[in-house]
Amino acid sequence: MSSWTWTPACFRRHFSRLPDSSLQSKSRSRSSCLIPTVAGVSVSLLYLFYVFALPQLLRFRFRLDLSLYDLGFYGFGPSRSYVSFEYESPMVDITEWGSGCDLRYTFLAPRGDSVAHHGPVILDADGELVWMKYNWDTTQDFKVQRYNGTDYLTYWEGTEVESRGYGSWYMLDSTYTQKYQISPVGNFGGGDLHEFHITELGTALVTVYDPVPADLTCIGGPELGWILDCIFQEIDIETGELLFEWRASKHYPVNSTYEPLNGAGKDRNHAFDYFHINSVDKDEQGNYLVSARHLHALGYIDHVTGDVLWTLGGELNEFTDLSEGQATDFAWQHDARWHANKTITLFDNAAHSSSDPDRESRGMVIQLDISGRTAELLAEYYHPQQMRAVSQGNVQILDESGRVLVGWGHSAAFTEYTADGDLLCDVHFGASAFFSFGRVVSYRASKGTWVGRPHTIPDAAVMDDHVYVSWNGATEVVAWRLEVWDTRAIEDSTFDVIAQFAKTGFETEIEIPEELGSPLFRLAALDAEGNVLRYTEVLQTDQGADVDELLDLHNWIVAAAFIVGLGGLLLGLYRCCGCCRILSRRRRRPNEYQLVAFGDNDENGSV
Repeated sequence: MSSWTWTPACFRRHFSRLPDSSLQSKSRSRSSCLIPTVAGVSVSLLYLFYVFALPQLLRFRFRLDLSLYDLGFYGFGPSRSYVSFEYESPMVDITEWGSGCDLRYTFLAPRGDSVAHHGPVILDADGELVWMKYNWDTTQDFKVQRYNGTDYLTYWEGTEVESRGYGSWYMLDSTYTQKYQISPVGNFGGGDLHEFHITELGTALVTVYDPVPADLTCIGGPELGWILDCIFQEIDIETGELLFEWRASKHYPVNSTYEPLNGAGKDRNHAFDYFHINSVDKDEQGNYLVSARHLHALGYIDHVTGDVLWTLGGELNEFTDLSEGQATDFAWQHDARWHANKTITLFDNAAHSSSDPDRESRGMVIQLDISGRTAELLAEYYHPQQMRAVSQGNVQILDESGRVLVGWGHSAAFTEYTADGDLLCDVHFGASAFFSFGRVVSYRASKGTWVGRPHTIPDAAVMDDHVYVSWNGATEVVAWRLEVWDTRAIEDSTFDVIAQFAKTGFETEIEIPEELGSPLFRLAALDAEGNVLRYTEVLQTDQGADVDELLDLHNWIVAAAFIVGLGGLLLGLYRCCGCCRILSRRRRRPNEYQLVAFGDNDENGSV
């Protein structure tokens, strides 16, 4: 008769006597199954890496000549914060050659996932902030333009949908007060983000995108399809009257596009953007120059009939290229502008996406012979880091010497050149190693003169024994004067002049003198002639801890009660958790013994 007993030793001996051949057989079986599994997982991971990770890695633009700024050590879109001002502005990296940067102001509208505060921005030649406005909606095409003999800040603001927009155009005067808001004429739901150009006649050229039905069978689409019809309007700024309107669909066929259909055009919400208008200019004859990005072409439009007088570039090109194809082979271009002697500037993006052939973006100057229908490349401007701006960008002629500024659009940079293409100045407002990701972009970048006289008062903040002062948008300030309230004449609010400090950058840091004679003071903004432009609010020196507050018995009682209460709560939780752990251990304490068979005749207890 067999009996049972509890002994961990017997269990261990019993387990150790399993046949070795059985264990080896099981091990070989597991190994034979493991090898194909590992191989399958490895192949799958390599495929996923090739499809998803490798294309992203190839987008990085690491180079041996990149600075810490361009490598992203300060962030994808480095920014600068202030004590007296609530927003952050772009922190730029400037490289200069020769005569360096144009001394006029730079106008940008940075946006993107790595931009701290979106909106229009003015920077000086040193990259210091002059003015900025934080806009919740998308802001594009920020620049200074002249209207009726007065300079205005102009920009588009609205909602961006894919590569177009629905919003309005705004004009601010020198006090940064909105004077005009312009909307397209008609039921379009808003104006497009690409163009707001004020002509010498005081009219506004604007763009509109309008979904309309169209036959797309010629490009493999449905017979009842939809296109984004591209429109430009000329509007009287003062009255809002429509002076001229032109539609691309009436003059350019859908099959002249280079844009792939890719399933678009099936309904109104996914209309096919075959034309993609992104700039409009007007010449002395009153005719219009239109840039069609998806046609790789520029069209010259009659101001009376709307007829296309000629086309440069693309499938419908009418010009003989005298530069071995380099004057007419631009692609996905932006910002076509007329200049003297029938020359045109434009920004040749050359690339449409990161998967396009390895072509560099460039600025271009093209000489046209209209009657002879010939085109010749006069100059081209490349970036030393081989830019591939897949969208946006512009070219601006800065002065009579032919000095040129190129804004690289999707790449957060703008560069200045001589007329012959020599580098003068290169400015980055984002880390260039990550330009292809579009973390920081600006539709255009431009230079210009501007005088700002804001209605606001200067901002100032006291921190320890320093005061920080700034005045957003004030361009005439050259110095700050420290004035202390005369306590002997409180009723008359008399201030005594203590010291004067030169303005340094956007925000000036001033050490407060130890002996002021009064804790109350203010700062006066001075112009170059010493005139007071505006005063800050009355400020007070940092008085440190309030002695009466420290000696207040009630405060001490409240603090002691808080400490005791919090300590008791933590102690109670600790004791409660300790008791719970003890009870849990007692309930779940494992049995140290296992039940095994014990034979009657085996006195040693072996199995």
